Amino acid sequence: MHYRQLGNTGIEVSEIGYGAWGIGKDAWLGAEDDESLKALNRAIDLGLNLIDTALAYGDGHSERLVGQVIKDREETVRVATKIPPKNRVWPAPGGLNPEDVFPGDYVRECTEESLKNLGVDTLDVQQFHVWQDEWVGDGSWQEAIEELKAEGKIQAFGVSINDHQPENALRLVQTGLVDTVQVIYNVFDQSPEDELLPFCQTHNVGVIVRVPFDEGALTGRITPETEFEEGDFRNEYFKGDRKREVQDRVRAIVSELGTTEDEIAEIALRYILSNPAVSTVIPGMRSVRNVERNMAVGDGEGLPEDQVRRLKAHRWVRNFYPNA
Repeated sequence: MHYRQLGNTGIEVSEIGYGAWGIGKDAWLGAEDDESLKALNRAIDLGLNLIDTALAYGDGHSERLVGQVIKDREETVRVATKIPPKNRVWPAPGGLNPEDVFPGDYVRECTEESLKNLGVDTLDVQQFHVWQDEWVGDGSWQEAIEELKAEGKIQAFGVSINDHQPENALRLVQTGLVDTVQVIYNVFDQSPEDELLPFCQTHNVGVIVRVPFDEGALTGRITPETEFEEGDFRNEYFKGDRKREVQDRVRAIVSELGTTEDEIAEIALRYILSNPAVSTVIPGMRSVRNVERNMAVGDGEGLPEDQVRRLKAHRWVRNFYPNA
């Protein structure tokens, strides 16, 4: 496993991190705790040292599973978690008062709850689960974060940027108030390359990449015949003719690169890791099989420059989330 610096935090993280939304069992169905625990442990065995979770994942269930694993490990495992918006609105629209979303007392309350769920004294990275750049310089959240850092309850502060809005954190990055940003970035959604990633590199802010497979689209396994369990959010994400659109675009990538659909997931991860601004990428991994496949990519090898250049043509500007 190859490791990178997480911005200016002093934390070194594995290129492949663990996205722990799926093991919370609230939106992704089919996860079983026994398999989730095996997958988490196997990932750590293979050198993974960053797990990204959130208080909202299964109402703390994901955090508690992560805590169960890390307490039994001798290895240093870094944990990033997130505070849900108090108003429970995802993503955060413009025009909100930050005191209605992340008031200082609420930030502290959620941090204490996450510390308890995880069974740790310090959160390596505490993040806001939504963000609006208009909150810079407004609200009591900043004082709360500074106090929690001073007390040693959090080491670094970050934000999870609203879906497909990478420009909605540029002001924050420039202020120096934030240590990390988490953003959707993949072969289809290349928009962070326009401004956010260069900004983060300039200001030495760590970048955690989520949704590297576009909720499964970039695995080569989504076809018009694909069915998800009732209650799985992907029934809405891939509704209508979206599964056929995805299949056609994946086949176009396969043809462009002269590869196979079985190799698309690896290519998707290596494309992200080819960008030097990226600190780590956090695919969801609910099985040992997926862990072993994804962890093999964290070897410090990006894609050849020619393949990166060719993949630029497969940028796909669209947002399936708000239309779901």
